Amino acid sequence: MYISRNIPNTRIDVADALRGIAVAGIILYHSVEHFNIFTDEPIVHTLPCDQQVASVLAWLFSGKMYGIFAMLFGLSFFIMNDNQQQKGKNFSGRFTWRMCLLFMFGVINMAFYDGDILMFYALYGLLLIPVSYLPSRAVWCIIALLAIQPVELFCLLTGITMDYSTMWEQYALLLDMHAHGTFWENATTNLRYGFTENLWFNVFSGRLTQLLCLFILGMQLGRQRLFYDEGRHLHVWHVMVIISATAVVVLSLVDFGGLAVWLTPVYNLVILWMIVSAVVSAWYAFHGVRRALRHLCTFGRMSLTNYLLQSVIGCFIFCGYGLACYRLLGVTYAVLVGVAMVVSQYLFCLYWFSNYQRGPLEGLWRRLTWMKAEHILHL
Repeated sequence: MYISRNIPNTRIDVADALRGIAVAGIILYHSVEHFNIFTDEPIVHTLPCDQQVASVLAWLFSGKMYGIFAMLFGLSFFIMNDNQQQKGKNFSGRFTWRMCLLFMFGVINMAFYDGDILMFYALYGLLLIPVSYLPSRAVWCIIALLAIQPVELFCLLTGITMDYSTMWEQYALLLDMHAHGTFWENATTNLRYGFTENLWFNVFSGRLTQLLCLFILGMQLGRQRLFYDEGRHLHVWHVMVIISATAVVVLSLVDFGGLAVWLTPVYNLVILWMIVSAVVSAWYAFHGVRRALRHLCTFGRMSLTNYLLQSVIGCFIFCGYGLACYRLLGVTYAVLVGVAMVVSQYLFCLYWFSNYQRGPLEGLWRRLTWMKAEHILHL
């Protein structure tokens, strides 16, 4: 059983920077996808470079930003859990309540954007509770098992194929509503089909076990204190940059062929790890990098608020009930809209933090998390 080492857990600035990168990347790639609206209608404003921009951003962001977000979620769980252990308190019940709150935030977000991840993160988060009691050796074994994409590998070895017809049928309903429905029609359709559609997509894309792997990995990296510049940790990150970058180059040259259903999510995981290790290495090795990424720290400290804001703003811009830009803007112009969203939300962060210590939803989530039990029962 894991026992706290009773070492103070100070705020990890590089984790805030990674959160900022993750949320900004999510906004940009959601803009590429017109917030889940793909249409055969002719798009009014396009550029010759649209396909190249889409390919580059898919390679860099698709599946990676959500994964980084998941890993940092596991890290946050460790810090809160370890802090409570050091006080002689059990965090399991309080964390379960915290995940219930996150699920409710996810329901609100789902009303705007059918690709919400918060509800899934809340459910995955509950699995961290039993895993947190295991010794590190057992945790590393679980991480290794999940990292090899066991579901995809099993299907590949047995010849079993998944029937995704339900996913495509539900997506067709959602797409039609996004393009032509009112806001209320969108909200009710999202709430009816969004969760199951996301579940199917997580299975289809290989994220079902990969996200859980990253949750647990974040917790384990917290145990090892690898996000702190202590001892030889920086050397470890440098080695991981070299190994992951080499693996990315090798896998980029391989034709996956019939193994694509298994190797593609593995390849995405390796790219994700290359990004994380490069950012952490550069953060601690170069003062100029730390200074440049401070802006993303500000953005990352308000990650929950920024995630919900991008759903509200982005869907209004691209959905039919709003500005209907899904049929007006090609990929490159859509990315510029995403950049404008990131900048405007960053300016909001600066304004908010000039008056408050935490973001609006972050502060609300914290207050509700630490409510006394008798108050929770009366909600």
